[in-house]
Amino acid sequence: QVQLVESGGGLVQAGGSLSLSCAASGRALSNYAMGWYRQVPGKERELVASITPWSGDSTNYADSVKGRFTISRDNAKNTVSLQMNSLKPEDTAIYYCRIEHLTFHNVYWGQGTQVTVSP
Repeated sequence: QVQLVESGGGLVQAGGSLSLSCAASGRALSNYAMGWYRQVPGKERELVASITPWSGDSTNYADSVKGRFTISRDNAKNTVSLQMNSLKPEDTAIYYCRIEHLTFHNVYWGQGTQVTVSP
């Protein structure tokens, strides 16, 4: 069974930075696409960023975070990180780590970490 544990959330002022990390246990992640999603109350969970090991770790970002957020992975440490810069109040949400096996499409979610950006 895969377990994903997020860390690094917290409270920051607008314009500040936070770094989220997701550590996986139970599986090597080299065959998984990894991503960060976020959700605010009353809205659907949305993709923030993803990284896929095929095609040399290709990345994908939501338009709202392009140029401000960077996703990266460390297969040796079984982690995926999200560096968030120039944070805005609208980035406030619970952030979730998600992994999906590229062949069998098993999906796993972390428990979420709160990010709050004050004006």
